[in-house]
Amino acid sequence: MSALRPGDITDEMIQAMDAAKRQGLRKDLCTLAANIRTDAEGRYDSAEPGWRAGVEWTLLWIENTAAQLTDGRP
Repeated sequence: MSALRPGDITDEMIQAMDAAKRQGLRKDLCTLAANIRTDAEGRYDSAEPGWRAGVEWTLLWIENTAAQLTDGRP
């Protein structure tokens, strides 16, 4: 098999690569949010309200960012 030349890379190939990157990042962000949620669960009872609100805001931001990576895209 010969090596690809710059003209051999189609727009579809570029779009597929971009979609794969977004999917991978989305998965990583969802994993991060799940890990934060798991680590924070046992700490809510004794934590200050500001700490809890900060964790919830962070989780919401991460989850919304992850969702936006693939919403409305192939």
